[in-house]
Amino acid sequence: MNHITELFEKQFNRKPTVVSRAPGRLEILGNHTDYNEGFVLSTATEQATSFAMAPAKGTVCTLANAAFPGQIFTIDLADLDTPKQGDWTNYVKGALVEMKKRGLNPGAFDAMVDSTVPLSAGMSSSAALEMAFCFALKTIYDLELTNADWARVGQGVENNYMGLKSGLLDQFSSIFGKKDALILCDFRTVEVLANVPLPQGYGFLVANTLVKHNLVESDYNRRRESCERARDILAKNDPSVKMLRDADRAMLERGKDQMDITDYRRALHVIGENERVMQGVELLKQGKIEDFGKLLFESHESSRMNFENSCMELDALVEIAKSLPECLGARLSGGGFGGITIHLIRLQDAESYRTRLETAYKAMTGKEISTILCAIGDGASAEKI
Repeated sequence: MNHITELFEKQFNRKPTVVSRAPGRLEILGNHTDYNEGFVLSTATEQATSFAMAPAKGTVCTLANAAFPGQIFTIDLADLDTPKQGDWTNYVKGALVEMKKRGLNPGAFDAMVDSTVPLSAGMSSSAALEMAFCFALKTIYDLELTNADWARVGQGVENNYMGLKSGLLDQFSSIFGKKDALILCDFRTVEVLANVPLPQGYGFLVANTLVKHNLVESDYNRRRESCERARDILAKNDPSVKMLRDADRAMLERGKDQMDITDYRRALHVIGENERVMQGVELLKQGKIEDFGKLLFESHESSRMNFENSCMELDALVEIAKSLPECLGARLSGGGFGGITIHLIRLQDAESYRTRLETAYKAMTGKEISTILCAIGDGASAEKI
């Protein structure tokens, strides 16, 4: 917090009135289940985005970003309608548009942004940015929404302003994360059902393939449309099916001949992921960490074969993980099509496993990866100075 405050003071020659932080997230199990109103096990990370902010007069907001030294960005509250291609401030403008839809009309501000969440890596740097911004702005202008509705503001940015049909997982995890625990989220009722502690001495190593994925331009939206087509067929056979979360494998098999084989496989992945989430919670409660790890491997295989949101680099990392005794389980995490894999390991093995994974991956692919040992952190917060 001291660092972001110093950056703000240097840039604006005054003190900020609020400092906020919002973490990135790791999806542990429950891949692409959120927009199907299913279940997800996720965590907030210690890696986070921070805002230092103070109110300003007029309608022009001034922003600086530590990632772009020497550059100044402006937003006019009277002109928020059009996103600019490739401009990070789109996420801020989109949030302001979503607030206005909800009857919130904050004033202008000066802001400094800094982040330790890797970009385009599947740790949801965009949700961390959205939630850190929202928590700062709501604090200086006393904006009243529930935390679940702040998450919906962030989802609205992605859905309506950026054109990505994503669910609520990223923003929800960023807000509701609990230190040293996984959170079990129900995306029908939009609530945290349980905090599920990870057994002591275990953690997640994140391996970033450095394959950038821009989900707005990826097949993400097509995956969602495929899930919806499968759901529509299952709903005709059984009116109790409102979303894929309501279907089980037996229902899917009965409807298989009525749907496109690709839609069937997409639905099989989502239904299987919902099952794995609930199995995973029970295994963790029983302390069966090795069996929990096997679910991660199963999840990745379903992503690879059924949802087809993996890639060569992600598959290579998971194959290497299977061959290394230190790893209990590994899978892609997040939207896919690049980005990261997560590796469940004993913390005492972190450095040896990191070295072996990086070396084996370089030998197999000729490419480098970036690895981070991710501590599990608390959710978003803001404090007045």
